[in-house]
Amino acid sequence: MILLQQSRKILATFVLILVLMITTACSGNGTVTQVDRTTNPPVIGRDVTYAELERGNTPTGQTFGNWVVQTSRGLVKDAYVRDNNKLGVVISPQVRPNEVRPLAKSLVQGFRKNFPNQDLTVLIYGPDKKLILTTEYDTQTNQVKYS
Repeated sequence: MILLQQSRKILATFVLILVLMITTACSGNGTVTQVDRTTNPPVIGRDVTYAELERGNTPTGQTFGNWVVQTSRGLVKDAYVRDNNKLGVVISPQVRPNEVRPLAKSLVQGFRKNFPNQDLTVLIYGPDKKLILTTEYDTQTNQVKYS
């Protein structure tokens, strides 16, 4: 009986590793493809709800914001990119406080690959949309600063 339970655990572990490897491999090579936008962006007024706001103020930013939300596996509820150097994300309640900084570091790394050669800022907002962490990447020193 114990051997059967251990075998199931080992098998489940290998399946999980395989799924993570396939998911990571299929998520692309880190580049973001351009989105063909044939319509003008909507004018934000009183009739526009929060969910209708764009994820980026450039086509590349819009695509990257969508990619962050789609690949976060539920950790990021919303994301936006402004001026191709500022990323803001709203995390879900599933993210523990000790996981916020590693998440921010991962986001900076992905952001840096897609928007190279510039200083970047990643703003992490809690589920209540209050700012909880600001992460800044400096290209000259190649350093990440948290505040």
